[in-house]
Amino acid sequence: MRFKKQISILAAAVAMCYGCALAADAGGQPWMNARLDPAQRATLAVGAMTLDEKLKLVYGYLGNDMENKKTKRPEEAHIQSAGFIYGVPRLGIPHLRETDAGLGVASQGGPNVRTATALPSGLNTAATWDMKTAYEGGAMIGAEARAYGFNVLLAGGVNLMRDPRNGRNFEYGGEDPLLAGKMVGAQIKGIQSRRVVSTLKHFALNDQETGRTTLNVKIDDQANRMSDLLALQIAYEEGNPGSVMCAYNRINGEYGCENNYLLNEVLKKDWGFKGWVMSDWGAVHSTIPAANAGLDQQSGMPFDLADYFGPPLKEAVLNGWVPQARLDDMVRRILHAMFEHGVVDHPVKPALDGIDFKANAAVSLKDAQEGMVLLKNGANLLPLNPAVKRVAVIGGYADRGVMAGGGSSLVYPAGGNAAPELTPKTWPGPVMIYPSSPLKAIQARLPKAVVAYSDGTDPAAAARLARESDVVLVFATQWTGEGFDMPNLSLPNKQDELIAAVAAANAKTVVVLETGGPVTMPWLPKVSSVLEAWYPGSNGGEAIAGVLFGEANPSGHLPATFPASESQLPRPALDGYPEVADKRFEVNYHEGAAVGYKWFDLKGLKPLFPFGHGLSYTEFAMSGLEAGVKNGVLHASFTVKNTGKLAGKEVAQVYVAPLNTRWEAPRRLAGFQKVDVKPGASVQGAVSVDPRLLAMFDSASRTWKVAKGDYKVILAADAAAAADSKAVSKVVHLEAAVYDVNGKPLK
Repeated sequence: MRFKKQISILAAAVAMCYGCALAADAGGQPWMNARLDPAQRATLAVGAMTLDEKLKLVYGYLGNDMENKKTKRPEEAHIQSAGFIYGVPRLGIPHLRETDAGLGVASQGGPNVRTATALPSGLNTAATWDMKTAYEGGAMIGAEARAYGFNVLLAGGVNLMRDPRNGRNFEYGGEDPLLAGKMVGAQIKGIQSRRVVSTLKHFALNDQETGRTTLNVKIDDQANRMSDLLALQIAYEEGNPGSVMCAYNRINGEYGCENNYLLNEVLKKDWGFKGWVMSDWGAVHSTIPAANAGLDQQSGMPFDLADYFGPPLKEAVLNGWVPQARLDDMVRRILHAMFEHGVVDHPVKPALDGIDFKANAAVSLKDAQEGMVLLKNGANLLPLNPAVKRVAVIGGYADRGVMAGGGSSLVYPAGGNAAPELTPKTWPGPVMIYPSSPLKAIQARLPKAVVAYSDGTDPAAAARLARESDVVLVFATQWTGEGFDMPNLSLPNKQDELIAAVAAANAKTVVVLETGGPVTMPWLPKVSSVLEAWYPGSNGGEAIAGVLFGEANPSGHLPATFPASESQLPRPALDGYPEVADKRFEVNYHEGAAVGYKWFDLKGLKPLFPFGHGLSYTEFAMSGLEAGVKNGVLHASFTVKNTGKLAGKEVAQVYVAPLNTRWEAPRRLAGFQKVDVKPGASVQGAVSVDPRLLAMFDSASRTWKVAKGDYKVILAADAAAAADSKAVSKVVHLEAAVYDVNGKPLK
């Protein structure tokens, strides 16, 4: 024992000497030595700060002038940007410059907008079911942000689609916690590969925009942990975001940004999050409760009613109402993320000449084409025959460009708005049409054909053009955005009537949808084909044309259920709609964790299109399912064969259904793999199932419990096929098991 003690003392002495050497290497600023881990560096830096320097790091400004409140952005902030936080230059801690960046480097409105590459909507990326595509998109955004001089990106939106009328659904990853978490986590990982910090947002349950700052979400802990929180948890584990943004709404009576249970208990204690919690812009309501409940940084003043983390926080710390140790923890968390993700060691410097916009456009185009979903293809009308003589292109601003979503995620394109007359022109607008014209891309592929355009404002004229054409392409748009929800799931501006009139005139009608999410389709039986193109990004016109002509074989699968009508939803009438200012109300998530396809399965409802649905220009057969348990983990393997004549990609989806116990719904998505298969060839696939997807969460013990019994493992192409008794399946037996809050086995 004495010998071991001597060895221990010697080791400590060596470590101390090594620490001294590191300090010397860093010129007396040991936190600047990259050989120390982020936690050590953050602790050392906090110890060298004055009280006022600490307070600067927890207080965020808006990076734009706000005329209605007569405030000016800090001079050091990038113009028309989302946010700015003063660093500590004397200690080598840089300023934090923030941009909205869920779909690309965004810009606040004004006379000097920055232009950047726009990815397709988050739903489009989720519809790729391909984490590599999500990662590449994130890396592209991160690189452009760094070149613009930003080191914090307000990206990583993973709020589940509990209501398809939510105006911000287009930013997120759909309705399933596994798919949404994996896809958004991959994007976060891609962003941070460029040595910038990404957020994860909105924490938590900001699942509708109507009344988002006043509503109170009611949900029990078990259901929350198995749905919205699980999606966020998986994204956190996959992406390791430096920051988490707390939400506007209240959750079980407490605001998201002063919710001790969510911020301290779930995020920081249970999940072990070491970064910092920033508020959403305008989501702070207090100083002492918010700080003590886990909020680390107030964002975007003057959106809040007061500068809660300004002089009031200093007063609270000096009086002990917010402990000095708590302020140190707030600052330490910010610094930890800055050190961990390279913000300190690799300071950003504007370098616009280094942006390869051509290569970035290719990333956006690939994402768009991977995520477009072929919903219907009667008589195999698509891909279009290049020998076609007369083509009608109708509606959707297709002569000028493609639709984008509105709000803080809006990316301004090179070339400007192709339809500047559209309203609203101010927040949450402008309504943006990216100047990538599907019409021009189609015409370029049919140089010998007559390709005529009608804007669709006169349905009778559009029908006449349709009758004179061999094929009709109708473009339908739905503008959605931050701050508002859809009144219903119908296409706006009488576009359903337009499509019906055109389809009556020519059965060879293809509908291309540019929407923020699911829509109803009363005309569906009358049209030949439907392509869901979402918001396809700054190269969307070219991307759509490539899919229509078969240059890219569609391989997207729905990340969300398309209901047949609003009556099928858990809340047929949207709570709080239409919005009344300052009205407080409750939204009861009585469906619990049965979100999306799980709700439809539970209630025996038949949707318009099921979760996971997506067609191809070729055919696939899935077989050879094998499933078993090894070292306590459920594994499944399978074969996907391309039985058609074209190369294509299929998404093999593995669902699990309990046979001896009850979950929130009959089955859950437990794994997926996107495979690329040549004609006549077969590809082997395999998935390992996260034990949390086989368990029920026990709130009392904060553990995941798998019940002993038999479970059916199902291989299918969508959720509806998984419910079919004829689906390829295997039954496996699982022993009872308990896992900790993060899905690790308890011995």
